[in-house]
Amino acid sequence: MIDQAEVARTLLACATPDAWFSAASVDLQTLLIDHANCEKKAAGTALSLLYRYVDKPKLLRCMSRLAREELRHYEQVLAMIDSLELEYGHLTPSRYAGGIRALIRTSEPGRLIDTLIVGAVVEARSCERFAGLAARIDGRLGRFYAKLLEAEARHANVYLDLARHYAEAAGETDASFESRLCAFVGRDRDLVLAPDAELRFHSGPPAETSPT
Repeated sequence: MIDQAEVARTLLACATPDAWFSAASVDLQTLLIDHANCEKKAAGTALSLLYRYVDKPKLLRCMSRLAREELRHYEQVLAMIDSLELEYGHLTPSRYAGGIRALIRTSEPGRLIDTLIVGAVVEARSCERFAGLAARIDGRLGRFYAKLLEAEARHANVYLDLARHYAEAAGETDASFESRLCAFVGRDRDLVLAPDAELRFHSGPPAETSPT
């Protein structure tokens, strides 16, 4: 069995601040809505890779399985929202996805390699946050997050293995690949440590508000 904590330690440069967990644990509606949105976007990313890289059988097989699993998770989060009698609604996206994806190269094969690295880092961060939420939230929601840990760790490893595979196929050196990985890990660190005005699944800790 994959050691989820080891996945986070291997890929991430920092832990999520306790202040984020404190905010997320009391605003379950926002947490779950944005979590559902993240699962939906993850499925969309996998599907977009299916359409864009039809000449890569290894990638196609992995992304097909991953997209199905992400959509199952999306349905499970919707069911959890219903079971807790919360209302699913619109949320503006966080700055996290745009911030980390801004580093992706625009030409191939760098674009594919970087997109896969982003997938690995995002899944590792999700895994780390699921672990923290499971430890802090009681009842079925806490158990739900504990069950998602294995899948997120597996997804992170799938993305990272694919990124290494296609980097090697493109002739990138190990040093070059590690440099790219470090860049995205560093961007993840900067984004999750910087305060955010609104809670989102991948947001930073709550920004302090000035007294009126």
